[in-house]
This record gives sequence, structure tokens and C-alpha cells, in this order.
Amino acid sequence: MAAALQPLRALSRAAMEPRARRLHLSAARGDAVVISGRKLARQIRQEARHEVQQWVAAGNRRPHLSVVLVGENPASHSYVLNKTKAAADVGISSETILRPASISEEELLELIARLNSDTAVDGLLVQLPLPEHIDERRVCNAVSPHKDVDGFHVLNVGRMCLDQDSMLPATPRGVWEIIQRTGIPTLGRNVVVAGRSKNVGMPIAMLLHTDGSHERPGGDATVTISHRYTPKEQLKQHTIRADIVVAAAGIPNLITADMIKEGAAVIDVGITRVQDPLTAQPRLVGDVDFEGVKKKASYITPVPGGVGPMTVAMLMKNTIIAAKKLLKTCELQAVPA
Repeated sequence: MAAALQPLRALSRAAMEPRARRLHLSAARGDAVVISGRKLARQIRQEARHEVQQWVAAGNRRPHLSVVLVGENPASHSYVLNKTKAAADVGISSETILRPASISEEELLELIARLNSDTAVDGLLVQLPLPEHIDERRVCNAVSPHKDVDGFHVLNVGRMCLDQDSMLPATPRGVWEIIQRTGIPTLGRNVVVAGRSKNVGMPIAMLLHTDGSHERPGGDATVTISHRYTPKEQLKQHTIRADIVVAAAGIPNLITADMIKEGAAVIDVGITRVQDPLTAQPRLVGDVDFEGVKKKASYITPVPGGVGPMTVAMLMKNTIIAAKKLLKTCELQAVPA
């Protein structure tokens, strides 16, 4: 186990080396370096494609992802389509199981149970949000933790909080990869995570503040979490001192230039559809005033094209991990006692 974790620990330490620190500070002059999530996602998908090719060439079954989509939410349908397209791109087989919004919670749980027991299914996710009459937490916990490519099962959340190996939620893992692959140092740095959702804000904070030498290495940063009841002026007192600001509150233009110190790295996870005042057409915006903040930051992610593509790419990585672990579990079960 220790040997297998060495590459992951080395990658964690790489984000803290002096070379990466110089890269971070050099970007503070002039406008920020705009981090292309699309470019990084293409790189990760290429890695995933190569991994799948090697896996299949070794005689293993192609990884399979099952997505359960309930109702007619246009955004959910769009997100699921992006996921299945990405799966095809990297060589993962996938299926989308459509169910009406009127489906009962028990019927949905029965479907999940069948998919859990299906050995042809490696990764399983239920697209959120669900209709109001369905308990999302109960549904997330019904998915087998071994197939839980969203990383929402309570067992995976608990292991993540204990710095143990687990299936990490795709968006927080995408943010982590952006920070590491860009060379933004985290060791001893001040970080503000705006947003405390259990699926995004909290996991991002956990990944950034935990010990870099543990089983699941963290960033060794000092992390402050804000939420809806944090007054704007109090939030500014924290962000103005932060080396890294991760905005994940779902509030358009929450983070403005006057709240950021020179040279900070800003990761915008928020995504909200608004009407453009000039064109009257809908457009996507983040939690950060991009044009204003990029004049002070060293690094910044755009919306769209930043964290979003990384989320989908990390979901592909999680599906491959699930397939390999499932095969290992089956092999162990097949060994005579």
C-alpha cells in the first residue's frame, strides 16, 4: 500500500516545491494567467483514454458507467449528455437510464439495488437534483460505495475526512487537480473556500487543509470556510489575506477585485445562468467578477471553461478506479478460503 501511494504523495509535494512557488508569484505581474480547464481536461482525458486502452488490452472488460436521470430538468440532461460523450471519448461504455419525475423513492431505490448487484456496472451515479419528494441523502447512500463515482456515499465522505483512500467527489477533485497541475503552492498558505455544501465546498476544504503525508495526501493549507450567513465585509477580511480563493457559493459576482490581494489564485466553481443586460440572451457566469479580479490575481479560472470540464474528466478517472477495484474485489472473493 505504501509503495502504491508514493506517486500520489510525490504529486502532492510537487505543489509545494520552490519551483512551483516561483511560477505562482511570477504570474502576479499584469493580468492573471487564465487557467484553461478545457485544456487540462483534455490532458486528463487523454491519460484516461490511454489507461482504458491498456486495461482492455490486458484482457479486462471495458469499464462501464450507468447514469440514472430522473425528470426533465434541462440542465441535468445537458450535464448527463456531457458525461456520456466524455465516456465515449475515453473508451468507457455508458448508459443513461431515464425515469419520470413521478417515480417513487422506493422504485428508485429498487433500481439502484439492481444496478449495485449488476457485475457489468462499474460506476453508478444518480444525477442530482432529484424531485422534492425523494430524499437525496438516502439515494446517495443507496449507491454502492465501490461504484459511487460521484463520491457522495457517507462511507466515501467519511474516509475522505479521515485522510483515507476513497472515491473523491468529481468537482472537488477537479479543483485539486487544477491547483496541483498549475503549480500553485498550498503548503502553509491561507485559503478561503466560499461555500460549505457537502458535495463541493466542504470536500474542497478537506482536500486543501489535510496532511500531505497521509494516506490520502492533502494540501497542508490553512483554510477558512464562509457560508450564506458570513457578512460580506467579514468575508472580505478573510479573502483579502488569502493566497487562494475558491468560490463555490453559487452567487454571481460574490468575489470582486477589492476583496482579492495582489497575486492571489482564484478558482471559480460557481455557475449560474443569467440574462445578459445587453443582448437579453442567457449566459453563464461564476461567483467571481472575472474581468475585475483578473487584473489583481496571479491565476484565475473562467466560467464557463474552467472547473466544469475538469469535473467531467475526473468522473472518467473515478469510473476507471471503480472498475479496477471491482475486479480486485471479485478476484479476492473467488479465492478459496
